[in-house]
Amino acid sequence: MTEAVVHVKSEDRPSGRVATVTIDNQRRLNCLASPTIISLTQAFKKLSEDNALRAIILTGAGDKAFIGGADLNELGACCADSVRLFITRLHQACLAIRECPVPVIGRVNGFCLGAGLEVAASCDMRVSSDNAIYGMPEVHMGLPSVIEAALLPGLIGWGKTREILITGETFGANEALAMGFVQKVVPMSGLDAAVDHWLGLISRATPKAVRNQKALMNRWERVSVEEGVYAGIDAIAEAYTTGEPQAAIKSFFEAKKQKTGR
Repeated sequence: MTEAVVHVKSEDRPSGRVATVTIDNQRRLNCLASPTIISLTQAFKKLSEDNALRAIILTGAGDKAFIGGADLNELGACCADSVRLFITRLHQACLAIRECPVPVIGRVNGFCLGAGLEVAASCDMRVSSDNAIYGMPEVHMGLPSVIEAALLPGLIGWGKTREILITGETFGANEALAMGFVQKVVPMSGLDAAVDHWLGLISRATPKAVRNQKALMNRWERVSVEEGVYAGIDAIAEAYTTGEPQAAIKSFFEAKKQKTGR
């Protein structure tokens, strides 16, 4: 069984309060067993209650792996009922990431396979080290890829999804960038700077607007385009009840006036 733990660190930065969630099982490439999965779910549910939080960084410990996959020792001992419980718990962890009200940045620092790729897909944005390896090798273990693998067609298209899931072939960071799974690829030494760049941009936006935008995008994934449009109309009307748009627009014009004198 795994010795993994989930570390949670919250800190107040110039960009606002940011939490870092780290899967720490370096000896086994940060693979996920049930206790770790449950801890991951609990960590995100607790962080979701922090109204001052601006963003979360999700990563793996060390420099070899983000998450190398599910714990094969546990999967190898499963029966039909126990594997149903295992995979349901993994889905609940991914769902907690997806439903977290603030942006979750996946800091992919190495192997990102199987369950790890599903966790990464659950993040809002992903930055990758240039040596990262991606893949969904479940078919090589006699298993279909399930749960948050269902997000892949929306991220990379049906053709790439079919290729990845049916062949189980791994691919590198640059291919992950080309297909749109990750948004940035940088050297390992540049991961934190890339994350900080995104955090700085997030901090320039108003807190409620960012939360409302994420909630709206999550809804867009579940409804038709027409329903999504009307959900957006409701969302912008609700934004005006917070006072943020009025204050932000006023501040914009005041800053412009100070700069131009008009």
